[in-house]
Amino acid sequence: MSQQPEKKTITLKTLTKSSVWDIQENDIFRLYESAEKDAEVKENIRHYIDIIRSAFTIEEVNAESKLEVKKYENLGYKVGQVKLDDTQKVTWAIKKRPISRVTDLTYENIRHISAAKLVEVLDRNFGGGWDSLSQSIKDIIESGFDISTTTLPKDRLHKKGGLYEKKVADGYDVLEVSKGSWVEAIFAKVKPEAEKPRMKFNSYSDDEENDDEDVEIEDTYNKPDEDDVEIGEPNDDDITEDNYSTMMDLGSSDPDEEAEGLADYVED
Repeated sequence: MSQQPEKKTITLKTLTKSSVWDIQENDIFRLYESAEKDAEVKENIRHYIDIIRSAFTIEEVNAESKLEVKKYENLGYKVGQVKLDDTQKVTWAIKKRPISRVTDLTYENIRHISAAKLVEVLDRNFGGGWDSLSQSIKDIIESGFDISTTTLPKDRLHKKGGLYEKKVADGYDVLEVSKGSWVEAIFAKVKPEAEKPRMKFNSYSDDEENDDEDVEIEDTYNKPDEDDVEIGEPNDDDITEDNYSTMMDLGSSDPDEEAEGLADYVED
């Protein structure tokens, strides 16, 4: 069995708007405490706060007011102190932003929820089925999950050996949306993270390897017909006594000179 790659340790300096969804409220205080002597963190403190705010609600509270602190704790906030610089120390009440509606889903957090959580979110917002979602929400969901749907009569949806049974056996979570005597089943499964595809140029077949050499494309648009006469640089081997003068006349661009030449030929 192949081992899962170890996740890199998250620090305040490596925190991103995606990885911030992997940590919890207490982790924020721990990250600040471990980085409070880092000069680079102090210089960019606002940048790190903006990243944290993308996934957490932060409220500054009066630490001396036990009533205010208790109010935030009752609301599910974690309260603690954060040292922003050498002289400023504040008390924060921090709470992870909930993902409870489809409008809470973003490209940054979609890969940090399970298929079961996605089904829960969809169930809370559904009514018209998968097609009732906006295209932008669908794009976000499908960036992190394999989604497929089917609509069948109620008595056929759970038919033995049918699609429903096969999808569940394959690890999909299912949301059933009732539509009268029919049911729409929405199957969701976490999509494995794939390496970003490399852009290919001059690719005509998946089985062919493309070198760095340029591909020469034949110009058939300007290609003359077989009956057309191709005019170009004369070949010495093609010049004869009969066509020599004709070859020379092809290089003339002055119409007056061509007229004079014709007059001489007539007089002769």
